[in-house]
Amino acid sequence: MNTYYVYILECSDHSFYVGITSNLTRRINEHNNGVALNSYTYKRRPVELKWFVEFTNVELAIEKEKQLKGWSRRKKQALISEDWDKLVQFSRNYTEFGKN
Repeated sequence: MNTYYVYILECSDHSFYVGITSNLTRRINEHNNGVALNSYTYKRRPVELKWFVEFTNVELAIEKEKQLKGWSRRKKQALISEDWDKLVQFSRNYTEFGKN
């Protein structure tokens, strides 16, 4: 059975990057070593793992990655800090808080 990870990295410019991989340690090392010149994280190194979740179903992992990529910065921060009240608040009040 394969394991897939959906993860959130914080980049050196304090932006977030959301990704998916089957080998979390290798993938973070690739981000920090700058393997792909055209990647989002290349000029934003070093990166730091802030959050991840494991899946055994790749389709569910891809679905979660797409969901998180659509979230606002505030909502990602609430997830990372496990602040469930704010996560719900930012979900309900999108027009009040905007996309940031």
